[in-house]
Amino acid sequence: MSRAIGLELAVRLARSFELLDDDWGLSPLAEAFAEVIEPGSAQEIAGRVIDLIPIEPVDPVNTLRRVLVDLPKLPTTVVALDPVVVPMRFGAVEIPDLAALALLLNVTPAELDWFADRGGWLRRASQPLSHYRYRRLPKATGVRLVEAPKVRLREIQRRILHRVLAGIPADPACHGFEKGCNAATFATPHAGAAVVIRQDLRDFFPTVAVARVRAVFAACGYSTVVARVLAELCTTTSPVAELRGLDYSQRALLGARHLPQGAPTSPRLANLVARGLDRRLTGYANRHGLTYTRYADDLALSGDADLDTARLIWTVTRIARDEGFTVHTGKTLIRRAHQRQVLAGLVVNDRPAAPRDRYDAVRALLHNCLRTGVSAQNRDEHNDFRAHVYGLISWIGETSPHRRDKLLAMAERVDWTG
Repeated sequence: MSRAIGLELAVRLARSFELLDDDWGLSPLAEAFAEVIEPGSAQEIAGRVIDLIPIEPVDPVNTLRRVLVDLPKLPTTVVALDPVVVPMRFGAVEIPDLAALALLLNVTPAELDWFADRGGWLRRASQPLSHYRYRRLPKATGVRLVEAPKVRLREIQRRILHRVLAGIPADPACHGFEKGCNAATFATPHAGAAVVIRQDLRDFFPTVAVARVRAVFAACGYSTVVARVLAELCTTTSPVAELRGLDYSQRALLGARHLPQGAPTSPRLANLVARGLDRRLTGYANRHGLTYTRYADDLALSGDADLDTARLIWTVTRIARDEGFTVHTGKTLIRRAHQRQVLAGLVVNDRPAAPRDRYDAVRALLHNCLRTGVSAQNRDEHNDFRAHVYGLISWIGETSPHRRDKLLAMAERVDWTG
């Protein structure tokens, strides 16, 4: 039987995990292996190891070496990294080395290391030293940890977003956080369908580990070291103190380097990492006469009345797992034509439109703002209540310009300073 990895490479891979000094898991293994081989192969091998040994062994390094040596060779080969000059792609700005990266981001080389947290020292840092502010938001199945970068890091991430990531095309099925796309473009392809199925990806941003982010930058043509630092600038490891009280799965994801929910780069990077998922689901949909779109962590598929929904749900769940994501099975919804079919808050039974009750609620809110003042209506204490209300108006207006104009006329009469 042909082996995927020779003894020498197995020893180097095992040693890389020992040097990383992190917990056992898919993301730490992939990150360690990416120091020795290219990120795509590192992710694949780490996945195969975790499939074989999901729980940390007593002697991780020696066990890892033995398992790696015994791995059978798959059709794709694992190739050790060699210095290769790769032309820049997608219009990304050329960054030949870390000095050029620091210049582009308007930081010193020492600051570059600090903001990238290359030593992982911020995992146990106190809040004032952290590059992020943390806030917990309640959700149906627990809490969501929002990790918002502080001013300097946010500026760095915005530069990366506009100078590096902006030109990389997302899959056409992706409609969330993409230029020219919105909830309406996501929902419209499913309007009038006999059956609409919505599935949700669990922990969409935290699921995206640093190795997969590094692969996005490597695809642009950046060297290994530049791609690594760019990935580190866009990912974080949540401090131990912020993980207290969370369930095990959340702690496992947030305790490894991941995309922070709250960073300006995270939506774009998550969409680019999910290109494989989008391509496979689009291909499946095309083969079976279905329609597929995605809006962030919401997957939508629709088809005819005789659609085998059980098989479709099973297939989507399996493909998502293969692509490194997890479907939240408890949030899967199947809606037929005689039921209210809702995607991204829009009713799609006929043509996409915001529900009448949502429009009425915004209109009532504006009426009360005119009657009693803004402060009395900002019950959820939004920092920028005006922006919040105008965001609701914009969302309604995506499918109904007439309703938008009526609400805007009311909003213009509100005194937002009070």
